[in-house]
Amino acid sequence: MSEETKNILKLGIPKGSLEEATKKLFAKAGWKLTSHHRNYFPDINDKNMKCSLCRAQEMARYVASGVLDVGLTGKDWILENEADVVVVSDLIYSKVSAKPARWVLAVAGDSPYKRPEDLAGKKIATEFVTYTKKYFKNAGIPVTVDYSWGATEAKVVEGLADAIVEITETGTTIKAHGLRIIAEILQTNTQLIANKEAWQDPWKRAKIENMNTLLQGALRAEKLVALKMNAPAGSMDAIMEILPSMTSPTIAHLYNSDWLSIEVVVDSSHVRDLIPRLQEAGAEAIIEYALNKVV
Repeated sequence: MSEETKNILKLGIPKGSLEEATKKLFAKAGWKLTSHHRNYFPDINDKNMKCSLCRAQEMARYVASGVLDVGLTGKDWILENEADVVVVSDLIYSKVSAKPARWVLAVAGDSPYKRPEDLAGKKIATEFVTYTKKYFKNAGIPVTVDYSWGATEAKVVEGLADAIVEITETGTTIKAHGLRIIAEILQTNTQLIANKEAWQDPWKRAKIENMNTLLQGALRAEKLVALKMNAPAGSMDAIMEILPSMTSPTIAHLYNSDWLSIEVVVDSSHVRDLIPRLQEAGAEAIIEYALNKVV
């Protein structure tokens, strides 16, 4: 077996709601994933990697067993599967927001239940069965936990359960079904996980660590932009008081002039306030541009 054939990293990409967000993140990190109709094995522009699409709920099992060397899945499904894997890092991104999602305990809006203890002896519907059972057992609350195959929010409305445990980012869907959240049982986010044997392999570990560095850099860059501008030397003190920065701005003299070129990285949420203030301080020709990675 040639070294080129031997050194292959098997990567799992979550299929479903996170799929497109994950592909965009990998594209910013430098890997282009190209899916084909009804095909679970996307092409990737890296001869040392093979890619598979898997449900997030199953990813941790495949990584733990060695079917995959590395994959992305939720912290929740690692816990649910009790998977023995290496958690390389947290990757905070999602289909809706950059906030961690929450598994919550919800009941009918007009029900008498106010806290988890009120559900003793009641029935809970959820896809998140193993962790939910542990949650109630550790709290000393006897309940029956039934697996829900989908449309979990409707189970309470239809009288099939007294409460549900469901994942939410905004709570909008839960409220739309007339439900009320009475407890949060877990915050979860995407994690990069590795098979333990793969993590012990020097080549694979280096490849995974490099991947993590670039993915983290791509995520960091999503919140930042670069500003470039020109300003007379006499305005620099006023401009420096305005500029927030990860590091000191890069400043260069313009050719044969007493003007300066200034380049700085800032939080994108500050830009709409910064640009008018920079103009007032004497900056001109202000350019804003996006960043792919900040490492």
